[in-house]
Amino acid sequence: MIRVAAPDDHGGTAQRGATGRVAGITPDGRYTVRLADGRETLARRDELSLRTAYQDEAIELDQPDGHRLVLEHTIYAAVIGSRAYGLQIETSDTDSRGVYVAPTESFWSLAKPPTHVDGPEEEWFSWEVERFCELALKANPNVLEVIHSPLVVQQTPLGEEMLELRGAFLSQLVYQTYSGYVLSQFKKLETDIRRDGAPKWKHVMHLIWLLLARTLLLEAKLVVDAGPYRDRLLAIRRGDVPWAEVEQWRLTLHEELDKALQRTVLPATPDVARIDAWLRSVRKRSLATPTSS
Repeated sequence: MIRVAAPDDHGGTAQRGATGRVAGITPDGRYTVRLADGRETLARRDELSLRTAYQDEAIELDQPDGHRLVLEHTIYAAVIGSRAYGLQIETSDTDSRGVYVAPTESFWSLAKPPTHVDGPEEEWFSWEVERFCELALKANPNVLEVIHSPLVVQQTPLGEEMLELRGAFLSQLVYQTYSGYVLSQFKKLETDIRRDGAPKWKHVMHLIWLLLARTLLLEAKLVVDAGPYRDRLLAIRRGDVPWAEVEQWRLTLHEELDKALQRTVLPATPDVARIDAWLRSVRKRSLATPTSS
């Protein structure tokens, strides 16, 4: 697609928007474009675009400001990761995760609000409430950690309502997501060991910590603080624990998760209807009073 009008090889003009195929490149770096009717013209790279890209540009709308949505419509945010576990060291970052509610009217536009936003502060990542609910219902470990973190940094009445729904998000899917994710990651770590001689020990520590989340299955709650496991986990982080010992602990924890699944208090599936009803109420309230979140 030609972005600007240009002379053709027949003494005429190739109009802006004309389509064709690149037939070659001239010594000065321009492209020879053979148009649909057989004429040829020359164009620089910045004067060409893929047809689909050109179509997108033609209907492009200003996208909602994600950082503004986070600043003005966050309903809940918490610190996660090492600092929430009590496994931080002096150089540890402070990782924060939040949930914002995009105004209902913003969904009526062709330019939809973002499903997630990175920033505006460093190490701060947020999800729009609908996307957050979707991930939580699928028992995404990173998302479940957010609503169980003891380090809450921001919370509105809607955020309080969301926390009251923690149990509705939970189901036996946590066994699949936690156990399956750790198993897949350990296979990748074995590749790292063969290639580099050692794994990324911080990552290993976090994976082992995920397997310690059996309280989700047995008590329907996620205990985030490392507690009695802190020293051993920090030793793994430092690389002080032999890989064979780490692997044995992992296998033992997998077995304990298997046993916990047999005695779990969690339902087979989450309470989707309850979460959906809450989300609908959030959208309605946002429409009635846009500043309610």
